[in-house]
Amino acid sequence: MELNSTTIHDVIHPTAAFAQDRSALDHASSPGTGTESVSWLESQLNPKNRIDSLDPPLNPLWRIDGCTGLGTQYYAIPLFVGDIPPMRFDVFVPQERTQDPLLRQILDLNAAFHTKDSTRLNRLGITNHILRVLQKWSSEGEGNEDFITALYQHHPFGSRIILMDLSFNIESIKVNVATTFSVEAQLLGPKALVESVGLPKELIPGTIDISKLSIVQQLHDSVCLVRISHEEEDAQKLWIFKALTSGTKYLICELRNLLLMEPHRHVVSKPKYLVTKYCRFGGKTAVVGIILPFYAAGSLRDTIPILHIHGLLKPEMQIMWAKQLASAVLHIRERGKLYYPDLRLDNVVLTAMGDLVMVDFEQRGVWCEFAAPEVNAIAYVHTLAVDQPEDERLDQEHEDRADLLVSNYERSMTGDQQKDSKLGDGNHEARDNRSYNQFKDVEDRPSRWVSLLNRLLPDWQALEADEKYTPLPHGYTSYNIPWLALDASEQEAAEVYMLGRVLWCIFEGQCAPQHAAVWQSYRREPDYEFPEYRHTPHQIRELIDGCTKGRRETLSKLVTRVGSKMVLRRPGGEVDLNCTPVEVLDAARDWWKAEVEEAERFLAKREELKGRGEWDGNPYGRLSLREVVRRLDEYEREVGVKEVDREVLAGLLRRCK
Repeated sequence: MELNSTTIHDVIHPTAAFAQDRSALDHASSPGTGTESVSWLESQLNPKNRIDSLDPPLNPLWRIDGCTGLGTQYYAIPLFVGDIPPMRFDVFVPQERTQDPLLRQILDLNAAFHTKDSTRLNRLGITNHILRVLQKWSSEGEGNEDFITALYQHHPFGSRIILMDLSFNIESIKVNVATTFSVEAQLLGPKALVESVGLPKELIPGTIDISKLSIVQQLHDSVCLVRISHEEEDAQKLWIFKALTSGTKYLICELRNLLLMEPHRHVVSKPKYLVTKYCRFGGKTAVVGIILPFYAAGSLRDTIPILHIHGLLKPEMQIMWAKQLASAVLHIRERGKLYYPDLRLDNVVLTAMGDLVMVDFEQRGVWCEFAAPEVNAIAYVHTLAVDQPEDERLDQEHEDRADLLVSNYERSMTGDQQKDSKLGDGNHEARDNRSYNQFKDVEDRPSRWVSLLNRLLPDWQALEADEKYTPLPHGYTSYNIPWLALDASEQEAAEVYMLGRVLWCIFEGQCAPQHAAVWQSYRREPDYEFPEYRHTPHQIRELIDGCTKGRRETLSKLVTRVGSKMVLRRPGGEVDLNCTPVEVLDAARDWWKAEVEEAERFLAKREELKGRGEWDGNPYGRLSLREVVRRLDEYEREVGVKEVDREVLAGLLRRCK
């Protein structure tokens, strides 16, 4: 089954249990792969269906640093106008479902759906096609040096360069600039920001105008590398400029968290500057982003697999990073008074000498496959509460099977887990007789989930009412609905779960505990997935297992991405590249039905026990953060791990880059 935006709704999200748009099957096969004859109108022998060239332009006027938006948004940087500020004038192409299937194949648009980094992206046809369009626009059209210079000087932050369509012939592709004020309308001035977050003025960093920054490279959707022409000391370094082109409230949330955070050597430091810009919308000077340190050694996600592949990932490195990470997570919880819902190797970077640093404090959270089961349960409810599919009709044959769904909860727990868990209290009869047939009342489904979410987190709608930062009810200081619905002990247990999976990555030498989300691929995908052990020492295996009690099988064990297709894993784990799109949709639907039912069962039991004052915030009996730190210290002493040679490690990190 080919990837497109419908795939997420119909396969990857819990919405697959209730409503699948079978029109996704229209995009299920790549054109030209079958044995059927192709008409002259569709044939690539027809001159109108040919692209003159997909080679990069000679003497290019633009470059592309990356991609987001499921292959529809590209970070384009002009190369012919000198230094420019990081204004985020990205190039947008039409939504993928409106495009010719043959053109999608030639331009590698299915691969662009999940490819983010510049190295791999610049090998795709779509990248060079866009570059050739921009080359023509700037050399022959209105996108000349004067126009682009004026664009960067006068247009609102986050304005868009739009390719009005995609076609084989670049001559017919029109380029428009959309002046958008939506981002700047969300921004707050320095004074208003201080008042909104309620912090003392002395905690607020100094300001610097965005014109003092020059972009070096757009690294990710929210992060770019810049130089600062402000003070001599700053000008000698590279810095990170972080800004959002949507949902700017999350950046203010991160700013607040960092400013309140007590310093720790393995947690990113407070912002150096607030970056401001004069906004024509409202005639205000507003905070558009923040300046943070740049860690040139890159992320642990990219470093660990390279070291592992070359036999250079040593035990002393692994235990050092494990201890540093565990101490940082503990510090964030105990001293920072924060929950950290984004724990994965992507958000762990390295200093030049190899020390670990945690970054990204927006508190948005991770994709459900990477989160703890109890977080997922609430996330499923939230996704279903806000979902508004065009057609909410269930297939009758699957409706009739709803009564037959049986909980896998007790069967998924070991005997020890059942004994240690409030949820394994033996009250199976009452639990199984309770009605969980949410699949039958389709028309009432949205209100059902809204009602449940209202009980879990009162006024949760206020957190989603606006993209800009506004005062929040009930003392909420962030916008992550599943995590806000947890108490402090539940949050720690969920953090420990994610920490355990990251420790698995460190000791197994893998970039992630499983293949990335369907909308993102890694440069190096994991060779195998959690919880399979091949290299982890026995004592650390026990530690990881203690962190991840209550784990459940994930959808990726059944449906996974191979290249640019969604395929099935058959019993035994083998990938079936010849499965049909219908099989993928049916498998996802059935898996999500059982998973959503189990989530509701868990939340109902939690609500019942909380009402009786009997709820244990660590229902699976996971280790505490302090216990993880203690066990890592004990392991280091018992095994006698030698100290890391920092000079050798620094050299390895330079080679990894």
